[in-house]
Amino acid sequence: MPVITRCASALQFPVQEMLCKYFITYLVNVIQAVFFGICVLTDLSSLLTRGSGNQEQERQLKKLISLRDWMLAVLAFPVGVFVVAVFWIIYAYDREMIYPKLLDNFIPGWLNHGMHTTVLPFILIEMRTSHHAYPSRSSGLAAICTFSVGYILWVCWVHHVTGMWVYPFLEHIGPGARIIFFGSTTILMNFLYLLGEVLNSYIWDTQRSLEEEKEKPKLE
Repeated sequence: MPVITRCASALQFPVQEMLCKYFITYLVNVIQAVFFGICVLTDLSSLLTRGSGNQEQERQLKKLISLRDWMLAVLAFPVGVFVVAVFWIIYAYDREMIYPKLLDNFIPGWLNHGMHTTVLPFILIEMRTSHHAYPSRSSGLAAICTFSVGYILWVCWVHHVTGMWVYPFLEHIGPGARIIFFGSTTILMNFLYLLGEVLNSYIWDTQRSLEEEKEKPKLE
């Protein structure tokens, strides 16, 4: 009976709410999976090409490193931090808006944290353990704006095709408020990009300073 009851409750759970609450989460999970896959591939390629003297392999490795760094700067960090921050802020305010208690019957707590919490510490660990060269600020901001606008256009396209908003609260606000919301989202994504750039510089500038301090006595 409990299983039947749970299944019946699941069938009553609106498809619109499922799309609302999980599309961006799925998107972030895909971004994280691709990004960390590239990180692993980069590390393996670095080990295999070390000392080989093969210029072609070194050229391919540099391309992989550039792709890894670009993904961290433009997608993995800003989008990951956005999802973690927005999810837990809304959860603290009213969990029914983002993660209804009904879902506790199907999704264990550890899996919820796996989707909405661990993204941030893993990204910070990666940023701390590997140096990443950020793209120029103009090109980086242009890329994150393109991603944000593309996502907003997808949300509008879904509404155009299905007649429903992926995020239900958009149905209860006017066109002007929607424009403000979409604009604020884009501004926030740009801010998170800049935050990642500053944080990356701080981590590695501090590390470089510490290494220089250690080398000074040796030189003297």
